[in-house]
Amino acid sequence: MDEGFPFLLGCNGRGAQASSPERPVSLEEHSIDEQFRLVKESGVFDYFDRLPLRSNQGEYEKAMAKYDLPVHTCSWFYMLGRDEALLHDNLRICKEVGASCHNIMTFTHHADGHVITDDEIVAHYMDVYEAGDKLGVIPSFELHVNMWTEQYDRVTPIAKRIQDMGVPFHYTMDYSHVIFKIGDDQEQDISHCREAVAKGDMVLDPFEAGSLCQEWLDLGMVKWIQLRTVGPNQPRNAWALDEQGEPGRGIQYPIVPPKAGEWHSPWHAYMVEPSKEAIRLALRYHLRNPGSPLRYITTEMINLIDYGLNAKYNLFEQNVAAARFIRQAWKEEQALFKAGL
Repeated sequence: MDEGFPFLLGCNGRGAQASSPERPVSLEEHSIDEQFRLVKESGVFDYFDRLPLRSNQGEYEKAMAKYDLPVHTCSWFYMLGRDEALLHDNLRICKEVGASCHNIMTFTHHADGHVITDDEIVAHYMDVYEAGDKLGVIPSFELHVNMWTEQYDRVTPIAKRIQDMGVPFHYTMDYSHVIFKIGDDQEQDISHCREAVAKGDMVLDPFEAGSLCQEWLDLGMVKWIQLRTVGPNQPRNAWALDEQGEPGRGIQYPIVPPKAGEWHSPWHAYMVEPSKEAIRLALRYHLRNPGSPLRYITTEMINLIDYGLNAKYNLFEQNVAAARFIRQAWKEEQALFKAGL
């Protein structure tokens, strides 16, 4: 891989799908062996990013050995009051397959229906931090829709509370989950931030000074960044309908232009620039801050309804293009840093 590239760059397994107009992006995935083959033979990734299930862990371990392709990171989602035992077992799976970081998405609501409190989130983090520490697995809490982190103004206070306890707060920053809300009042209402954004008290755009992206980087807590390109207030996924007949939320925009008929909407290059800028900011922060915790980067062009389901472009090639952008952006940021810019 690239000389001097200090991160581990992985591909989310949900994106390891060679789709096409004849075989649109689907929830029916390639075999585990084929997913690993695609990621390995692309030549742009260091590892495969996905959590094996107990039922297919053996297939993962076989593919890891066959293609000499490790699993360094794993992700899963949890509901407090329901999934504590699952989380602890998944930490053990991470250890067993050699993954060093577990990305945790925790739903906004508790199993009994209430919105989880700050105290509950802090206790939740401390529980998984202590359990992970015993196993040598780092827990990292993700910025993600439908999770407590979707209410952005909760993140910094909770992170600081944990840091003030003398414990590092590890954060997975998928800034696509902010960018797609730029200019979208309905989505901002879900995050309880429309008024703050309108007043200028909260800045979503990574190109602007004082953005949430920069705020979170400056806290020295971003362990993992994810690149899924999205467009501000982009079209919803018209080709995939939910159970109510509504199109999926628009949280994925092709990083390279799809051919005619491969996507449901017109494509414009400028729409992906905020997503790229969030990555540049993270790389820039790492270069200028010797204590930066950033270690993992993944590409996240995936197959679910709010993302790429039923698109006719090659989903895996979108991830390859994202990985190539990341590696090139690192070289460019290094050159600027060496030039004192």
